[in-house]
Amino acid sequence: MATTNVLLNEQKENFQYGSTFKNYINGEWVPSISGEISPSINPGNIQEVLGYFQKSNVEDVQAAIKSAKDSFLAWSKTSVIKRGDVLFNLIYLLEQEKEELATLITKEVGKTIKAARLEVEASIQALKHFSGEANRLAGETVPANDPNTFTCTIKEPLGVVAVVTPFNFPLGIGIYKIAPAILAGNTVIFKPASDTSLIGVKTVELFVKAGIPKGVLNLITGPGSVIGQEFSDNKEIKAVSFTGSSEIGIALGRAVTSRGAKMQAEMGGKNATIILEDADIEQALKGVVTSGFINNGQSCTGTSRLIVPRSIAKKVTELLVKEASAINVGDGFAEEVHNGAVANEQQLKTYLHYVKTAIDEGATLEYGGEKLTDLNREKGYFVSPTVFSGVNKNMTIAKEEIFGPVVAVMEVENYNEAIDLANDIEFGLSSAIYTNDLEKAFYFIRHIDTGVTHVNIPSNHYENQLPFGGKKDSSIGPREQGSSALDFWVETKAVYIKPY
Repeated sequence: MATTNVLLNEQKENFQYGSTFKNYINGEWVPSISGEISPSINPGNIQEVLGYFQKSNVEDVQAAIKSAKDSFLAWSKTSVIKRGDVLFNLIYLLEQEKEELATLITKEVGKTIKAARLEVEASIQALKHFSGEANRLAGETVPANDPNTFTCTIKEPLGVVAVVTPFNFPLGIGIYKIAPAILAGNTVIFKPASDTSLIGVKTVELFVKAGIPKGVLNLITGPGSVIGQEFSDNKEIKAVSFTGSSEIGIALGRAVTSRGAKMQAEMGGKNATIILEDADIEQALKGVVTSGFINNGQSCTGTSRLIVPRSIAKKVTELLVKEASAINVGDGFAEEVHNGAVANEQQLKTYLHYVKTAIDEGATLEYGGEKLTDLNREKGYFVSPTVFSGVNKNMTIAKEEIFGPVVAVMEVENYNEAIDLANDIEFGLSSAIYTNDLEKAFYFIRHIDTGVTHVNIPSNHYENQLPFGGKKDSSIGPREQGSSALDFWVETKAVYIKPY
């Protein structure tokens, strides 16, 4: 324990913006064998370098895998109750460092401090759920044909597993994956998004302070193409949990499962919200603003298609423009700001690309569609909330994930056409409907082809006690969170016992 404290103190002294941060392998903070580093910048002020991170190569990944493999036997034989204590301790640490964590998230992701605080709080709530699961990691007792035979099942960990997280909820999604993986008895290689490596480092520091033994959790930063390829190919990796784009997730899933390992992926969404004539339109649009514009639409469950009957389309569009124009975009630390910067330059380019494509294909730009450079916003990746009308299902903006604050208003003749249009997409993550008609609400629940759905609630709403995941090109493998959160991370062994 003394050695661990020295290492933590050494890293903590270097935990200053602009410092060089290392990988964490076998309980030590170590540089990459490559000798290369890359920066992480503040998207709200691109002149501010938050830190320099290891540009890891295959040898680094293999060293982390060896560390995790060497630590697996001891960790897997540790009582699950004691493994749960690490998560319980982590709750306290997150509570103590709430504001520091929120500040890191705002600086590295660009979201507002209010949104960052909500992410920290959601992470704490998730840990409360996961730590309680330690008492419920159980198999079942079942009857045997022979009354003298005792039969049951037990749950066993997989071995060395890999976790790949995105930039949009870097603390939350990291914890959603790492916590159940280690609780189940696995040892973990953690690869955060390059844009949020600093939060990745902080996450690992907190797990170590919470009591995770050396080698059980290892951190590798660097290019996803290099690290992900080794995750795909290395037979020591028994499972990969990934959150990111559908294109990358599906390709990674094919590679991982082709060698017999397990794959869990939460990927893209092109989520629809339907507003019917009988709904409270103003309240419904507040939900669309929350899910489609706030956090710059950088949520896989956010609303990007707003489907409405033609009879109310004009009114809905006008009110949505009014709501969009009232969103204050600027410095994420200013309390009056609703949206900070988008996460990186690529997100900015993607946003501008889809705006131009929509206009070129004949959609009507009702509001926004531009990079904001006035009012001290010239140094960051600030964009305007954007509303398009006149969008049909064949337009690119109606089919491809933008991951930006863009909502496309799509008109239909009736309720059945609205559901058909909502389902006519390759994704199937989340959805929402606003109506006071209970019969239509229940019909929607039964017929919408998504893994998560809502009635009179924004499409990005979630709670840790429910499973999370989608259908079609939105998800692979068992659900995250909820009562099924541990299913992906364990194998079931059938046991037959008969005395001589």
